[in-house]
Amino acid sequence: MRIKHVQAWWVSIPIQTDRQHRSDFGQVRTFDAAILRIETDDGLVGWGEGKNAAGSAGSYGALVHMLNHEIGPQLIGRQAGDIGIIWEMLYNGVRHESAAAAGHAMPQLARRGLSIAAISAVDIALWDILGKSLGQPVWRLLGGRKLERLPAYASGGWAPADTIGEQLQSYIDQGGFRAVKMRIGAMDGAPHVSAARVRAARQALGPEIEIMVDAHGTYTVAEAKRFVHLVSDCDIAWFEEPVIADDKAGMAEVRASGSVPIATGESEATRYAFRNLAVLRAADIFQPDPAFCGGISEAMKIGVLASAFNLRFAPHLWAGAPCFFAGLHICAASPASFTVEYSLGANPMIHDLVEETVEVKDGMIEVPDSPGLGVTVCERFLEEHAQDT
Repeated sequence: MRIKHVQAWWVSIPIQTDRQHRSDFGQVRTFDAAILRIETDDGLVGWGEGKNAAGSAGSYGALVHMLNHEIGPQLIGRQAGDIGIIWEMLYNGVRHESAAAAGHAMPQLARRGLSIAAISAVDIALWDILGKSLGQPVWRLLGGRKLERLPAYASGGWAPADTIGEQLQSYIDQGGFRAVKMRIGAMDGAPHVSAARVRAARQALGPEIEIMVDAHGTYTVAEAKRFVHLVSDCDIAWFEEPVIADDKAGMAEVRASGSVPIATGESEATRYAFRNLAVLRAADIFQPDPAFCGGISEAMKIGVLASAFNLRFAPHLWAGAPCFFAGLHICAASPASFTVEYSLGANPMIHDLVEETVEVKDGMIEVPDSPGLGVTVCERFLEEHAQDT
């Protein structure tokens, strides 16, 4: 089961005008990702996804070039089942043999950003191949699943104060969700504007629906603390990315300023960054993105860290199908997981890229039983939306 062929595409799928939304990222007109296909010499195909932008839009030319011309050639001829060994090889670069012999990491100097995004795509695809080769879903290879269906929350919420309740209620009506997430922060301007939107949402939805808020890292520490104070009586389930990911000490300060749980991690890569968050007591909930943090392998290690520090684990899954399905398997196998992010903005990268139907019923989403990730990519659709790079 040796790797024979590696091909990545920058896939950019237009979002119809009436389903677009505007946030601090601007007007979101396309859904973009780097989609990776790995084929073995015995005909097995695995699918992966890498992301260099946390939102759904972004430029993926550089990441795709790295996968096709730098990472891909290193994989040809290697055993596809050597997932951990390949991860460490790509992470440590030219020093991987020394690192293996010494028993500790000696990572290449550019060990973040595009490098880890590329490793993420490879790792997800290799787990898909391993599951298919054994006829088993990935969650079984990770230790089993704790539930056949997982609780999901509806992720969206960009409307102004006078219609935010209606928008979030429409999510609840679609899938029976008991928890919803709305965007706040720079898109609103001052913290009191975001607080007014949150207050309107709570009034519209009542006390039984959980409400999470996501600032995308756009507040200063002072603004985030002020927002926490303004919504102290709104029973917020979590406050996501209050400040930029680079300011972990500031994140810890925000967490210590109130009783709202802090969630973060979609912009973090590898177990080492999450270790620092835990040691600094900067977060209550870890949110690694499998297509950015280092793939399924690294996300599971991050989940173990969460468990060890008595924290919770809710991966960032505003993503394409390979990343989203990877997240389902990770959540199914992780003892610290408790909810699945389900995007209610337009997401053709989940619903149109694959043949499977992805939906939430009664606030729950099924964990796939099929071998590998459980996705069947429509290669014709992929090629129709692949960009020249």
